[in-house]
Amino acid sequence: MKEMKYLRIQVRYSGKTGKPVGIFGAVHHLMTAGALNPEEIKLFQEIEAWFEEYLPNPPFYNDGNPDKAITYFKNNKTLHMLEKLIPLLKILEKYEVPYDVVYTNFPGRVIYEDDFQVAVI
Repeated sequence: MKEMKYLRIQVRYSGKTGKPVGIFGAVHHLMTAGALNPEEIKLFQEIEAWFEEYLPNPPFYNDGNPDKAITYFKNNKTLHMLEKLIPLLKILEKYEVPYDVVYTNFPGRVIYEDDFQVAVI
């Protein structure tokens, strides 16, 4: 079997896009619901800040994501980034939030692409 080009970590409920919420959104929901302890909040904020520094922000997020796009990591370019997500996966597991790791070569119609990710509708 051929290696899949794209990867997305998502939970089993949908957000405002009508598609499953990604890992950052899911942990953010736990935080705003008051479920996370102070150490988990700090950890989440540190990981989120790292990604904000090293992962380009698709421009549509500045406009409120009007096309309801979701993003996938490029599987062959992001191993070092995916390793940074392990603590967030552990948070989802601790709070019994089911998640799936989706591998695909066909994520949808690409509306944005950089070295590390694609955004699709």
